[in-house]
Amino acid sequence: QLGEPLVECSMICLLPYSSQICLIAHVTARKMPTLHRHEEEKFFVTAEGRKQSVPSIHDPPTKELSVVVPSYNEEDRLPLMMDEALDYLEKRQKRDPSFTYEVIVVDDGSKDQTTKVAMKYCKKYGSDKVRVLSLVKNRGKGGAVRMGVFSSRGKRILMADADGATKFADIEKVEEGLKNLQPWPNQMAISCGSRAHLEKDSIAKRSYFRTLLMYGFHFLVWFLCVKEIRDTQCGFKLLTREAALRTFSTLHIERWAFDVELLYIAQRLRIPVAEVAVNWTEIEGSKLVPFWSWLQMGRDLLFIRLRYMTGAWQLETRKCN
Repeated sequence: QLGEPLVECSMICLLPYSSQICLIAHVTARKMPTLHRHEEEKFFVTAEGRKQSVPSIHDPPTKELSVVVPSYNEEDRLPLMMDEALDYLEKRQKRDPSFTYEVIVVDDGSKDQTTKVAMKYCKKYGSDKVRVLSLVKNRGKGGAVRMGVFSSRGKRILMADADGATKFADIEKVEEGLKNLQPWPNQMAISCGSRAHLEKDSIAKRSYFRTLLMYGFHFLVWFLCVKEIRDTQCGFKLLTREAALRTFSTLHIERWAFDVELLYIAQRLRIPVAEVAVNWTEIEGSKLVPFWSWLQMGRDLLFIRLRYMTGAWQLETRKCN
């Protein structure tokens, strides 16, 4: 029995290098995404302190818009984003009473007062409009967004970063992008905010090393996964409920490269995707560590391509429990 792993290892060593990478990607793959929800994650806490069961994305929608805000140690940056978003949403609702919304702040296992800060907005606007979902442990940005998406009630679901880097009123631009994709096949479509038009200005402010990393990442995204979207990483994406259900049920990557897998899945499923220029400002306090985060993302990009190509990952829909 001890000799079996050695034989397998010897066989792998005899394979060409590219075949070894494919084999490693295949055998180390988690076949299906982890969609388990801890008991503590099956409810929101209302403004009055009561526990309320989370809804399911499999339920019919009861809101026009859900805004999912993944947050990890964001006690300082979250208020600016929430103030801007809720000011816009409240004014829009006054103009059009048929417009209904919810903002879901997903605290991704923060070690600071993120949940406490978010709950202040819940108490101010009510738990029907602002909900706080606290995760037991850190899942990563993709995992946090997915938990928020699966707990949403909107016909359309917007991903929005907690730092408020994208001007929230630009939701109207991505909504127009979504509208222009009609008719939507099986009611599925995605509209992505994009910073690609700002690339020249951002390069002027970056170091040569960071610019090199950025170009390397963009090349890998284009070469391995997504060719039609120039900026896959802008955290301002609007999905129809059906597109959100289909893509996030299949998603495996839970950290920084999850956006790429999301769009790769959409590409494979022939879900139409729009890319729309939005106003964006770099906000201090990013959780992205330039070298190591880019290295992890590069590895994830390679695994996305190889694992779908070898059949280790399948485009199957599963239900969160």
